[in-house]
Amino acid sequence: MDQYTLNLLVVGASFALYIGIAIWARAGSTSEFYAAGRGVHPVTNGMATAADWMSAASFISMAGLIAFGGYTASSFLMGWTGGYVLLALLLAPYLRKFGKFTVPEFIGDRFYSQTARLVAVACLIIASVTYVIGQMTGAGVAFARFLEVSNTTGLLIGAGIVFAYAVLGGMKGITYTQVAQYVVLITAYTIPAVFISLQLTGVALPPIGLFSEYTATGEPLLARLDLVIQDLGFAAYTMQDTSFLPMLNMFLFTMSLMIGTAGLPHVIIRFFTVPRVSDARWSAGWALVFIALLYLTAPAVGAMARLNLVDTIFPNGATEQPIAYDERPDWIKNWEITGLLKFEDKNGDGLIQWYNDRNANFTATAEARGWQGSELTVNNDILVLANPEIAGLPGWVIALIAAGGLAAALSTAAGLLLAISSAVSHDLIKGAINPKISERGELLAARISMAAAISLATYLGLNPPGFAAQTVALAFGIAAASLFPVLMMGIFSSRINNHGAVAGMLTGLIFTVVYIFLHKGWFFIPGTNSFEDTIAGSLFGIQSTAIGAVGAILNFAVAYLVSKMTADTPQEIKDLVQSVRIPRGAGAAAADH
Repeated sequence: MDQYTLNLLVVGASFALYIGIAIWARAGSTSEFYAAGRGVHPVTNGMATAADWMSAASFISMAGLIAFGGYTASSFLMGWTGGYVLLALLLAPYLRKFGKFTVPEFIGDRFYSQTARLVAVACLIIASVTYVIGQMTGAGVAFARFLEVSNTTGLLIGAGIVFAYAVLGGMKGITYTQVAQYVVLITAYTIPAVFISLQLTGVALPPIGLFSEYTATGEPLLARLDLVIQDLGFAAYTMQDTSFLPMLNMFLFTMSLMIGTAGLPHVIIRFFTVPRVSDARWSAGWALVFIALLYLTAPAVGAMARLNLVDTIFPNGATEQPIAYDERPDWIKNWEITGLLKFEDKNGDGLIQWYNDRNANFTATAEARGWQGSELTVNNDILVLANPEIAGLPGWVIALIAAGGLAAALSTAAGLLLAISSAVSHDLIKGAINPKISERGELLAARISMAAAISLATYLGLNPPGFAAQTVALAFGIAAASLFPVLMMGIFSSRINNHGAVAGMLTGLIFTVVYIFLHKGWFFIPGTNSFEDTIAGSLFGIQSTAIGAVGAILNFAVAYLVSKMTADTPQEIKDLVQSVRIPRGAGAAAADH
């Protein structure tokens, strides 16, 4: 059976499974649409949360970033996992105890303000729409390569599948579909990693194989990787490359990812689906177990993919001649079709020169070899998907990883689209426009909102604005700067009032969005080409991807100052905060002692 047919069968079977689950778990009420009837078991919810949280960025991009960034790219691991721990410990149980359906509903009730609720809706939609574009684009990339269709066709197929199970099932359908998608994505991620670890080190467990001996030379695998990439002018894999990400930016970027992850609403709403507060805590624990299976494997996948890539281009070692372009392996030909891997013969010798041509210290060495610039451009996002092909694994493994990449993209897209739909139908339509709407009418509005959100995400995936194409860090930055602080203050500080909450959210949102747009040069400034021309491109050297942490600090500060200068929080709200944070009867128990 040829590879295309095998891919089609495996991916088609996974899609049939998702749609079948959606039909079985069709939502019949708003409670089922928004929160799956609050009847999801903690283990099931933990698995669904893991699939919701591990997006195309985790499955497709993260190992590629680690492969090319090495130790420096560990900030992604620390930020995303640290953010989940923050969410699990500081937000999820308390938000579940509050008993609402959506994040804006909590903010509106806690800060006794319809304005606060509507500002939260705006923050949620901006962050979620930006993030979902990346998921739809990732689905398009996977379709384009493995099913040999255009990126546009791939996006439309992906949107159709999400439409089928998200509009029909709501949170109920999405939950059980995400369980299936987790099984698909974790199987697809770990099986190739096990094969490749066995090939390179003889060790079946990739996290252990990463620190084992490279069987071809008998030296530690990481030491071998450091050696071959330094021979090509790249920074050592196991050392921090401060030219790539200076220390201040690395700290702020990690913090931005951490608090941004904790503030992303599509993960938060998963904890509204369980019966009890204790179940929310158990869900968080199980999700961490399921997430760890991929996150412990990702560093090994990245390192081994980078080593395999170098060995493919330089089969006799990085100090010897690279392979001829005409003799390139099939996997290079396959990925060239997608445009995500490109070759340009700059010196006309027909060989593939791939090295760090931005390293001034390596220029003399490159010139001595007759190289006139790196000739191979490899998109980070292809490494995980191409890894089985690079390693020469069986066709069914390649088909499996295609299904896994699509499962990761579609599971997170569905969660984000549900968060958007819930905000529109429950917080905007019922909360502000038509409070007397019937349950049937609200369910219809929720489904229409979901369909509209899918249509918007598909359109933006096909025609991505510049900021979305360049970085999904904007989504994390917005969530970090606008939603995370107000959730934390809403739970742990009864002094922050409605005026402070609104002022803080608007400050964090506006500051972060404006900074990123200016830093990237997306605003026109008369007399200049971009923001870089006026103030060297950044504030104190802080990159746009790290500015969310600064926006969060401003949010906290403004909310506190405005609250101090305005009327105190009403007593009933203080009592509400106290009841959410402290278990019933705890005060009496303490008094007995």
